[in-house]
Amino acid sequence: MDKPLFTNDAIVLGILLSVLAFVFTTAKSEKLFWKKFYTFVPTLLLCYFIPSLLNTFGIINGDSSKLYFVASRYLLPSSLVLLTISIDLPEIKKLGSKAIIMFLAGSVGIIIGGPLSVLLISFIFPEIIGGTGPDAVWRGLTTVAGSWIGGGANQAAMKEVFNVGDTIFSSMIAVDVIIANIWMAFLLYGAGISEKIDNWLQADSSSITQVKEKIEEYHTKIIKVPDLTDTIQLVAVCFGVTGIAHLGSDIISPFILEKAPELSRFSLTSGFFWIIVISTTIALVLSFTKVRDLEGVGASRIGSVFLYILITTIGMKMNIMAIFDKPGLFIIGFIWMLIHVSIMILVAKLIKAPFFFLAVGSQANIGGAASAPIVASAFHPSLAPVGVLLAVLGYALGTYGAWVCGILLELSSNSLMY
Repeated sequence: MDKPLFTNDAIVLGILLSVLAFVFTTAKSEKLFWKKFYTFVPTLLLCYFIPSLLNTFGIINGDSSKLYFVASRYLLPSSLVLLTISIDLPEIKKLGSKAIIMFLAGSVGIIIGGPLSVLLISFIFPEIIGGTGPDAVWRGLTTVAGSWIGGGANQAAMKEVFNVGDTIFSSMIAVDVIIANIWMAFLLYGAGISEKIDNWLQADSSSITQVKEKIEEYHTKIIKVPDLTDTIQLVAVCFGVTGIAHLGSDIISPFILEKAPELSRFSLTSGFFWIIVISTTIALVLSFTKVRDLEGVGASRIGSVFLYILITTIGMKMNIMAIFDKPGLFIIGFIWMLIHVSIMILVAKLIKAPFFFLAVGSQANIGGAASAPIVASAFHPSLAPVGVLLAVLGYALGTYGAWVCGILLELSSNSLMY
């Protein structure tokens, strides 16, 4: 490969941050062109594919840059910490059992939907399932599971944990974003006819009003203008926990590798796996302390900045032409989503849950904190925080759920080989 135009990582980082600034600035523009453009093109997709274009045309090169390593080892666990400490489990519990049940039903639908879709496709289009090493299809699908249960951070975690190749990952990003946004369009349409759907589900939506009032009160209480001390405390927490996670990983991973090397098939000898698990677990514990109040000074916002920097570094390692190499992967994604949706509808019908909980519970899984509030606010603007709370729960469970799904995907794929 020819030498890229820019090889200095300081320059490359400046370019990537400029890309993010361009995407987010235009996404908020009131100009008609940009409004129409972002109606069809998801912001997240651009954050992946603009750096990919820069890589394709030799402006930068992800393989020769060390930015991805830094972002994945330091910014990713820090991002997970900041996105997870804001979770308020007692408040989520107040939303009622139906909200949690619908969210978990969505997670289960994704965990079992992946392996089931692989098995189904193997009977119809067996040529779609295959690949070896890092570019095996089942490995790529683990990143979709990470995204659909949690979010971009969990997706990136699965890429590392299951050693997913950049080529198959490029294809999976397209499957993830396009299938997810098609489903989101259906949810937004459903919000407009939610009363009819609730009647069909025989659901009582009066609890939604109570939820709205509780959430408004909670967010009014914690939001404040951060000062320098607040910001330093926030940064100290996220990088401090990341440091502890690295320390634990350096101890646990070699120990398991020495004492039980056969556990490598479950990723338990992966140092990166333990970095992610330890940082997420500590953050969950901290969410029961006053550290959770850091959300009021922008914990999830800064966590999202770290996450989007990581996304651009992943993008500059991608081969955008890989999207056209495996169009059959979209069939897997469609069946997978269909299984998820079917389980959501079945559970909603059984427990008579309002469509609001179905829509937000599903989007909190599939879209995460970026789009769950959008779906929630389609019902009422003040309900957007409900989407945030459930999406943050997805961040907390995403690593665990996607890992389980990944193991099932590996088992189902291996069973097809014998």
